[in-house]
Amino acid sequence: MKVIYLQDVKGSGKKGEVKNVADGFARNMLIPKGLAVEATPANLSKLEGQQSSAQHKIDTEKKAASEAAAAVKDKKVIIKAKAGSNDRLFGSVTAAHVADALNEQFGVKVDKKKISLSSDIKNFGTYSAVIKFYTGISEKIDIEVVEG
Repeated sequence: MKVIYLQDVKGSGKKGEVKNVADGFARNMLIPKGLAVEATPANLSKLEGQQSSAQHKIDTEKKAASEAAAAVKDKKVIIKAKAGSNDRLFGSVTAAHVADALNEQFGVKVDKKKISLSSDIKNFGTYSAVIKFYTGISEKIDIEVVEG
């Protein structure tokens, strides 16, 4: 019997796969537990629609990521911070501060988890960071910390 897997089944198949399996395995295990459905023309058409929808979503995300990367390419983010004695900052500048500054200065929303700072920012000066927008799409930016 030909089935379409709805979930990963260890040793048998992955989600979205169409496979031939034994009739008893399909009728007694896969279909009753909701792990697979029979590969009818309607179900195959539905699967094809889901796969094209998922591909469209990936393409849209990649396009948005490359546009965001182009918006910050070769740009310098300026962050104002308060300092105490010896030009040491109160606290430090974190990836969250950089994400907020990117949003304010360039209108680019970036999750703080996707920003990797080259080093801890605890003094005034210029630093670098890498922003990973999407798999294979990343951009290096400069961060300038000034007194404010």
